[in-house]
Amino acid sequence: MEYIEQGTPQFRKTTFAFFAAGFNTFAILYTAQPLMPIFTEEFGVSATLSSLSMTITTLTLALSMLVFGSISESLGRKNIMVVSMFAASLLCILTALSPNFYVLIALRALQGVVLAGVPSIAMAYISEEIHPRSLAGAMGLYISGNALGAVFGRVFSGVAADYIGWHGAMLGIGIISIIATVIFWKSLRPPRNFVAQNFNFMQLTRSLLHHMKNPVLVCFFFVGFLLLGANLSIYSYVTFVFLDVPYSLSQSIVSWIFLIFIIGIFSSMITGRFVAKFGKVKFIYIALGITLLGVFLLFIPNLLIMVLGLSLFTYGFFASHSVVSGLVGENAVSNKAQASSLYLFFYYTGSSIGGTAAGIFWDDFGWNGVVVMNVAFIALCFVLVSIAIRMKRRNVAEN
Repeated sequence: MEYIEQGTPQFRKTTFAFFAAGFNTFAILYTAQPLMPIFTEEFGVSATLSSLSMTITTLTLALSMLVFGSISESLGRKNIMVVSMFAASLLCILTALSPNFYVLIALRALQGVVLAGVPSIAMAYISEEIHPRSLAGAMGLYISGNALGAVFGRVFSGVAADYIGWHGAMLGIGIISIIATVIFWKSLRPPRNFVAQNFNFMQLTRSLLHHMKNPVLVCFFFVGFLLLGANLSIYSYVTFVFLDVPYSLSQSIVSWIFLIFIIGIFSSMITGRFVAKFGKVKFIYIALGITLLGVFLLFIPNLLIMVLGLSLFTYGFFASHSVVSGLVGENAVSNKAQASSLYLFFYYTGSSIGGTAAGIFWDDFGWNGVVVMNVAFIALCFVLVSIAIRMKRRNVAEN
């Protein structure tokens, strides 16, 4: 095995390449979120329909991720990721030229399909090519690229839309993404430890069904579903709240709210310490409790309190997601990579369904309806975690 080790020029190039890949993927994915109020006004669609500009992309991403990882086992890693990034960048530019809302939705759906080629393969490449003792540093930089890309895509598109319109905002993201793709293409070496395997659709299906028969895993899958559903729905509709009276903030000011997501980077850094201190079981309840407290604060119509609520919710969300995704791998009896892919499928599907469902609550009950829906989501997370832990302890006792 010819591993890449930390401290070498190749390690720096590889980690920079994946930082660019993560940045590119999530900047494109989330660029539409702060633009939803603009789509509602310009295209004359409801908030629920406007939410499709985000939720259709996460849905097609979720579906495609189940397949891309397995296809890469036979076709290779780097080439698929490069093609995916170029295609997503070009589609982002084409989206900026959309003549109507339905063309925009179709292009955003296609973006989700091609974007799946990066997150479903990136970690496989890193785990194969980076030396095990250097793995944590490489993974950390890739995840940081994801987080910063998600923040940048939201803030840039929201602020830019105030000055050059949403067309110019998306065009700008597309151009930046092409630059990131070129950096990735030139910096990443072809895989040297990859061994091609035949793609077996039936084996993939059997593996996925095997995981769905594990009730502990299914509970954790649905926790991921509810967590990102809550996250996307809250941040999608809070922009409508801040743009309206009594706050009447500008589009660019509202977009800076998404800087709160930087909390997610720090959350990932300190979650490990809390897990070591309290244990995974106790800490997941603490993290969900912080998440729920943040959601409750969103009932209070005060700008500073709502920002505090968003901050607590965001910390709790990232902490909960980190622990639950780890519990998925821990509780998968075999084919742990497939179990992680299935978790991500539920995770991103949750954002699609949660984001669209919140639009119905928004249309019928306003902001308080959206908050009530998310209180129910987090409360259900408590229930599912409790059931999973009880079943796991029972299985251990029986064995």
